Amino acid sequence: MTGSRPKRPDPLRWLWYAFGGRLPERFREWVLHDVTCRTWALRHTARSLVQISPGLLFLLLPGPLWIRAMSILGGVILAVWYSLSYMEHTCEYRLYKHGYPLGTGRATREAAHADERARRSSRYNEIYRDP
Repeated sequence: MTGSRPKRPDPLRWLWYAFGGRLPERFREWVLHDVTCRTWALRHTARSLVQISPGLLFLLLPGPLWIRAMSILGGVILAVWYSLSYMEHTCEYRLYKHGYPLGTGRATREAAHADERARRSSRYNEIYRDP
C-alpha cells in the first residue's frame, strides 16, 4: 500500500461492494486497504450488518411484535456468528475478486505488525528463556 489514501467508492458503489459486488479497477487499492487496515474486522462487521439489514422488513409482517422481533434477533445473531467465523476467508475472496492472489490480505496484515511481533518475541525470550 502506498502512503496516500486510496480513492474511496461513492455510497452506492459501497453498497454494491458490501453485498459482494466487484468494484471498478480504480478502487482496487481501496479494497486492499479496506480488508487490511487496522479496523478491518470492524469494517467487515459493518458490511455484514448492511447485508442483513433487509431482514428488518419482517417487522412489517402481521403477528405479535415480540415474535417478529425475536425472529429477527435470532436471524441477526446467526448471521453475525457465521460472518465473523468466516471473516478472514471472506476478505481474502474479496481481494481475489479484485485481482489479488489468495493470501494477500493475511500477508499484508502480518507485514504491518511484523515489528511489533518481533519486539514482543524478543521481550518474551528475555524474560522466560535462559541466556
